[in-house]
Amino acid sequence: MKPYTRGVLQAIAGGVFLSSSGIIVRHIEHADPWTVLFYRSLAFFVTVLVFMLVRDHGRVRETVKRVTRLGPLDALIATALACGFIFYLQSLFATTVANTVLMLSTGPFFAALLAWMVLRERISGTTWITMFMAIGGIAVMLAGAGLASTTSAGASDLVGILYALGAVLSFAIMVVALRRAGPERDMLMATSLAGLIAALASAIMMPTFSISLPDLLLSLALGSVQIGVGFIFITLASRTVPAAQVPLLALGETALAPLWVWLFINEVPAINTLIGGSIVLIAVIWQGYAGIKTNNE
Repeated sequence: MKPYTRGVLQAIAGGVFLSSSGIIVRHIEHADPWTVLFYRSLAFFVTVLVFMLVRDHGRVRETVKRVTRLGPLDALIATALACGFIFYLQSLFATTVANTVLMLSTGPFFAALLAWMVLRERISGTTWITMFMAIGGIAVMLAGAGLASTTSAGASDLVGILYALGAVLSFAIMVVALRRAGPERDMLMATSLAGLIAALASAIMMPTFSISLPDLLLSLALGSVQIGVGFIFITLASRTVPAAQVPLLALGETALAPLWVWLFINEVPAINTLIGGSIVLIAVIWQGYAGIKTNNE
């Protein structure tokens, strides 16, 4: 399998795992957002470390050596991803899901612009078309069930939208920095440190370390299954896939999240959600197929 093809599949797989957030968050009952973020971030840190140990066949010394090789670019990736974690979760608690999702759908555009400015990466016509298709599909999704029915944004909504914008910019910086590192450099240690940074920031802000066992298990699931496996795939994909395409391919997260809630919680989505989600998935599949075909010619 060619590196680009593998990267496309990894980016799509990352979106699939990231899409599990809704069904997990729905079951959290009492925990404060900062408390959830703290335990989720620690679980993320441990998950990525365990993955590296398994990949290194249990050679702890080899994994530890990666810490000594960290440089400024690693610090940028870790800090950007940590900020993205914090901004994203705070946005969900400060404004509507619709506002957060709509802002996140602009991620490919920001990544494309930043990649062009920093890396001079050319954006293909197909990628531009699929980006507009994806954002159109998300707009259709938000038009259903009154999700985007608010006519004016209050102070809380404005703060939430700014948090979402911060998350978009943070993730764009992370992806472009990963591309700058190149395919030969292993950046998983930098990715794992994002969890540690986010956990330390949360520890300062959280009102208490106390959390019920069910909420703790769900927070750990968010850190390991959702963002843990999800961002392992995203990090690996960024080595071979252009920066604009990585967040685009991962937009399957937005389309699949309502599907999991429908299947496992029996929460029937609006018809707009199904139509819009289908448009997003078509855009993701089209981008993946077109990219693979072009790179295999």
